Amino acid sequence: MIDFSLTQEQQILQTQARDFAQNEIQPVVRIIEESNNPEIEPWEFCQKLFHKGSQLGFTSLMLPEELGGLGRKCIDLAIVLEEIGAVDVSIACSYFNVTAAMSLFIAKVGTTEQQKRILSFVNSEKPHLFSAVESESNVATSDVFCPIQDPNIGIKTTAVRDRDVYILNGRKSSLITNAGIADAYFIIARTAMDKPLRESLSLFYVEADTPGIKFSKKTQLIGWNASHHAEIYLDNVPVPVENMIGQEGEAAKLLMLCPEFSIGVAASYVGLARAAYEYALNYAKQRISWGRPIIEHQAVALKLVEMMINTQAARLMVWDAAQQAETSPQLATTVKAPAAETFAVDVAIKNAQTAFEILGGYGATKESLAGKFLADANIGYSYDFTREVFRLGIVNFL
Repeated sequence: MIDFSLTQEQQILQTQARDFAQNEIQPVVRIIEESNNPEIEPWEFCQKLFHKGSQLGFTSLMLPEELGGLGRKCIDLAIVLEEIGAVDVSIACSYFNVTAAMSLFIAKVGTTEQQKRILSFVNSEKPHLFSAVESESNVATSDVFCPIQDPNIGIKTTAVRDRDVYILNGRKSSLITNAGIADAYFIIARTAMDKPLRESLSLFYVEADTPGIKFSKKTQLIGWNASHHAEIYLDNVPVPVENMIGQEGEAAKLLMLCPEFSIGVAASYVGLARAAYEYALNYAKQRISWGRPIIEHQAVALKLVEMMINTQAARLMVWDAAQQAETSPQLATTVKAPAAETFAVDVAIKNAQTAFEILGGYGATKESLAGKFLADANIGYSYDFTREVFRLGIVNFL
């Protein structure tokens, strides 16, 4: 028999995450959203709450206990990120999910020395914020899925070995999450421009204070106002050989071992979908039309039921993917995680749109959260690959 109920320990974790999101994150999000200042630096407001959340274990949940983590499962991270995503999906995805996923990635594929050194912050008073650096301005990130074995296709950032260091040069796109505020970066570069992309991608751990790294000003997005994205310029950046993760040309293969990143995004978007549904439901119970609450009108009632059904379906897909991450990582990476992520984002977009409709004219006001839900939801469509690219990738493993 399959049991979808949470254990007592998971219920406690869920309550802890929900209290943290509502009491610590929500006030900060309100300040950022109401500032009406495009130059505001959200990290100045979010840094303290990120540190507090990290100290609660939200970025080290899945790390083994011997590395300072809590030794929990992917489903536990999904539970936490849904609660944070229900308050603000950008904080859930940008700060907590990226750091939690990349920390686990090091625990999975890093050498013993790398694990001890890179993850030494886990029990420190200053948690580290990570950034995953792949996309470039004029090169589609989806090139990684391209089956054509042409060395001219793919990212142009290079890493050339010079004795005991690699020299990185290139320019990464304006959509790099946490660029300019992270403590360390996981940068993908080409170590052999004469080989096809999948054979030449290598991954490097680069600390923020490494010479030669520069950043553009914060990229202005239509949503995700609590996040920070910017371009990264790499000008002869020296990276010690011991900071390469894996071997030359192994980046694509190693990243296949981390379905938790997509599962975390999916869980965050389930949170957004749930928040949009609950917001519309509460409004429909209070708004009066023809002498009765509009939830009693069939047109509105049917929309709310569909929002609930779709949210529940998305959550079950996330939980299924999280379970597969523990038992069958390859299946989780190739099918379950991308399916869950794209479906959860679709549901979030649809729920946000429906909430906007149910609120009527109030949905278009800045006092309403409907516009925020809609903007934040649509960013998920192309976050970490577009929906179509993700789903086309699934076809190869059916």
